Amino acid sequence: MKGIPMQTGVLRVLRATAASWWRHRELRRTGQTALAQRLERETVLRDLGYLKQAALLPNAHVICGEGGTFLHLGWTTVSSFAPIERFPLAALAVARGTPFIDIRPVTDVIAFANLPRVIRDGSDDTEPWRSCRSVSLTTYIDMVVKLGAIITNDPRLCRST
Repeated sequence: MKGIPMQTGVLRVLRATAASWWRHRELRRTGQTALAQRLERETVLRDLGYLKQAALLPNAHVICGEGGTFLHLGWTTVSSFAPIERFPLAALAVARGTPFIDIRPVTDVIAFANLPRVIRDGSDDTEPWRSCRSVSLTTYIDMVVKLGAIITNDPRLCRST
């Protein structure tokens, strides 16, 4: 039963986040409670789907910088202008083991902007003639750490040697 408290905690956070949205609060204020509850349920289910993808996709990761926080899930990205401390979905994903790249300490923004993107679907995109070069998440982390980024849940530690 070790996983039950975490699941209850996840649902509690997702429900509270959904209920705090301004639109849902306004619906409740105007007496449209049933609609607010339905939208909140849909939001929680969508966010649970994002958490499931974050746990299953090999290149899923969270990245946080001065421009906000991004939860990269292959071809889907969920983002907020807020830091991870104010983005509960991303914080939950990291708490559940999704790699987290904190680029707030990076000072060389030009070098960071010139980094390749992370492969979205796990396919290899190393051909030099491609217009948009992609690298694996572990290779990307190797590059961004050299610029001063901080890594949590580092997938490189799981490599077999």
